[in-house]
Amino acid sequence: MITTDITADELKERLNNGETPVIIDVREPWEYEESRIEGAKNIPLGSLPQQLEDLEDLKDQEVIVQCRSGARSANAKAFLQQNGFSQVRNLLGGILAYQG
Repeated sequence: MITTDITADELKERLNNGETPVIIDVREPWEYEESRIEGAKNIPLGSLPQQLEDLEDLKDQEVIVQCRSGARSANAKAFLQQNGFSQVRNLLGGILAYQG
């Protein structure tokens, strides 16, 4: 089980190398519209429980969750892990660190 979180630099490097990790942005749609990481899927934290079935295929894959600063995505990570996702990583510092 991968539970170590990911830094903004590590994620940038992987994206620059052409990797396409699964990234779930748990911010609200208006925040996602303002700024987003290329390829991230927007599923607000509050609607994550309703979206679980759609994410079923990702249970054994690496999933990176991110928000503004890392707090909501930490909650999303815990929720996904409780629901059987084995490789969830939180983007440390969120989009603020990513854009910083």
